[in-house]
Amino acid sequence: MQSDLNEGNSKSPSGDLGVHLQNPIFKTLSTIADKNNTEAYVIGGFVRDLFLDRPSKDIDVVVVGSGIEYAEAVGRKLNTKVAVFKNFGTANIKYQDLEVEFVGARKESYRSDSRKPIVEDGTLEDDQLRRDFTINALAINLNTDHFGELLDPFDGIKDLEDKLIRTPLDPEITFSDDPLRMMRAIRFASQLNFSIDPAALNAIKTQKQRITIVSKERITDEMNKIILSKKPSVGFKHLFDTGLLQLIFPQMAQLYGVEIIKGKGHKDNFYHTLEVLDNICADTDDLWLRWAAILHDIAKPATKRFEEGHGWTFHGHEDRGARMVPKIFAQLKLPLNEKMKYVQKLVQLHLRPIVLAQETVTDSAVRRLLFDAGEEIESLMLLCNADVTTKNEYKKAKYRNNFELVKQKLKDVEERDKIRNWQPPISGNDIMETFGLDAGKEVGLIKNAIREAILEGDITNDYQEAFNFMLNQAKQMGLNPVNK
Repeated sequence: MQSDLNEGNSKSPSGDLGVHLQNPIFKTLSTIADKNNTEAYVIGGFVRDLFLDRPSKDIDVVVVGSGIEYAEAVGRKLNTKVAVFKNFGTANIKYQDLEVEFVGARKESYRSDSRKPIVEDGTLEDDQLRRDFTINALAINLNTDHFGELLDPFDGIKDLEDKLIRTPLDPEITFSDDPLRMMRAIRFASQLNFSIDPAALNAIKTQKQRITIVSKERITDEMNKIILSKKPSVGFKHLFDTGLLQLIFPQMAQLYGVEIIKGKGHKDNFYHTLEVLDNICADTDDLWLRWAAILHDIAKPATKRFEEGHGWTFHGHEDRGARMVPKIFAQLKLPLNEKMKYVQKLVQLHLRPIVLAQETVTDSAVRRLLFDAGEEIESLMLLCNADVTTKNEYKKAKYRNNFELVKQKLKDVEERDKIRNWQPPISGNDIMETFGLDAGKEVGLIKNAIREAILEGDITNDYQEAFNFMLNQAKQMGLNPVNK
């Protein structure tokens, strides 16, 4: 099947659905179910994705009885290892490039202070009723007598055709029982370009405080899936409009709004950020570059000032924003490693290419940008290109043309001067040995002078030129080589 991973183009496979279960695993599942006199069904995302024409490597199988016993019988037949999780009543196997999870049909009830259900054995109908959305409650029979028959008790097929996210139960109950489902509803809407049923949207608004019982890790996992969708603004608008964003990521929600003083307003930085995010998604699937788009203006609320005779300013928002990145990553349980440093660096530098695009580009400015950006220069240019959101077509064309000039200049200077990830040809040790110095202020001053001279183009990136410059610089400081 051909597919667009993010667009929900629903279709109805014609005839018996069994023709779409051609992988040999399904024949084995059917044989074992019949042999053990067990009802078995493929259910959930795999079935949904059949109708959406999306590839899926994860197969969920529900049996009326013990999912673990059934999985072990399948494992023996396929001569493959079975991973058993007795606490959850589940098991899974890997077969070729597929992962198959088995569970017994069950019904669930919830306590108000936990999203962990009280589980009892149940029927297929009970199991379908506990599913989060109608489009995830579709099941296909695996038993030989009814192989390929679809069981759709909640009109999930119609919801697929209508591109609608709807809950099998009253959405107030569904979201109160398991508040993570609110995030999942919005995530599916963003991934599939579906609408959310008005009753479900209203229930998210009324139940939003329940999200506080869900772990930050689970919330951020869903948010990352929204960010990785084709048009993440769909999900973030839902998060904001329902009030969830204000609870899970308040710094982003604070970007919203326009303040006007003496007839002068600024752009709404929330919607600007979403536009930048959508723009960059057209050029990259990289999660962390997309996070950089989200955070590039995150400090604008904290740096916003109104200046008489000038208007609104956000001076230093790039520096303040870079300092905010580690705290936000820690708050959201995102990795505090090189991924965080990558995002932080892009936030710190995101204005630099824009400034270059507005003025005559000098070799010195380009060398400094290459030196500071290093390996992240291509990512930085993608971010800055996405940051051009003006509605003035003349300005937009001018910026984009200037960016092309900057990119060409970056390429030319890099090829000539090899500045990216560059270290000056004279090291601190070289300076100390030449002049018989210990580590200290003088060594730092000479080293910085050499670096500045190369970046300014006063000397080339060459050892001998740098050495001669060092001798002259040291002489002005009253220092002489120890061997002269």
